[in-house]
Amino acid sequence: MSGRHLFCQPRRIGRGAALTLVFASVLVAGAATGSFPNPAPGERKTAATPTLSAASASRHEQVAKAAEEAMADGKSPMEAAERAVSRSGDRWGAVYSPGEYEEFEEALDGQYTGVGLWTRRERDGRIEVTKVLSDSPAAAAGIRRGDRLRSVDGRKVDGRPVTDVVSLLRGDDTAAAAGTTVRLGLERGREAWSETLRRARLSTDDVTVLTPAAGITVIRISAFTKGSGDRVREAVRQAPAGAGIILDLRGNSGGLVTEAVTTASAFLDGGLVATYDVEGEQRALHAEAGGDTTRPLVALVDGGTMSAAELLTGALQDRGRAVVVGSRTFGKGSVQMPTRLPDGSVAELTVGHYRTPAGRGVDGRGITPDLDVERDVLERAGTVLSGLGR
Repeated sequence: MSGRHLFCQPRRIGRGAALTLVFASVLVAGAATGSFPNPAPGERKTAATPTLSAASASRHEQVAKAAEEAMADGKSPMEAAERAVSRSGDRWGAVYSPGEYEEFEEALDGQYTGVGLWTRRERDGRIEVTKVLSDSPAAAAGIRRGDRLRSVDGRKVDGRPVTDVVSLLRGDDTAAAAGTTVRLGLERGREAWSETLRRARLSTDDVTVLTPAAGITVIRISAFTKGSGDRVREAVRQAPAGAGIILDLRGNSGGLVTEAVTTASAFLDGGLVATYDVEGEQRALHAEAGGDTTRPLVALVDGGTMSAAELLTGALQDRGRAVVVGSRTFGKGSVQMPTRLPDGSVAELTVGHYRTPAGRGVDGRGITPDLDVERDVLERAGTVLSGLGR
């Protein structure tokens, strides 16, 4: 996912592909999302509350003990926890500062503090603005899609990973508050200039609806934040009669599994969405009855389609509800649970994995599309959709 880095990401361990986004850190039903310990919507009410196995509890206890000992010695509990998580070999393990975790929870509610820019890194290493949020500081400054971002607070960004660029835009724990400023170096064609923007509290624009052609409705979901599932269901209800739908999940970083299940419910008439285990205890997620099962449906995915977005894709593909078009998805199908540390920071460790309705594992594998397309994906999806509508 190259352009949807709106929320804080771990800055210390697992910075690479494993944790490019905050939404990648809590996947299927982590406690931070509100899905544990209570059953998630669509989940069978008779299922028992998940509990950690002795081995998993031991891993959490080891991390907490390391943090407690560090605090007693006057050292950083968070740094000690990071070392313990790193030694555990947990690919998806992460440690968040109190500020980062608070930011994460706010992000799940569809809010963040920033300037309103989406960016991506081009093949030549340049950082390009791909979208500007309306009514944001960036929009007020006249920044446009296609502008080149050259520097942030005097630091050159060419060649940097997008995650690092976002970290600079957002600032550290003390500099990320609404009202603080960030100076951007920008370029448009041959024109170069600087803008000083004041960070603000913004609402994410995670569900957008377009009608690029007659008989086609495109619903793009950037992340599964609170309320996104209901917005998708409303978009489906409002789509013109007989119109096919393209569900664009490219670059979707995941988010709240309950919202992914609600989205699945817009297209399924009940039934299984996914199964998952927590240390061997099997659970299931089910769609609500009454979804639209007649409209032609194409789902678009790519290497930035992650976690809860992969859960949704797998359900629609296995249930024969959608033709999946694009490229192989990221491949994160693990479940994390958090532990609060003595200094208020939070450690998250992997406790299980989920599977699609057909029993396919996603973690480390991703989902292979029905039609592998690298270029002109939206146009190809429209062609597929027109064929489904015959």
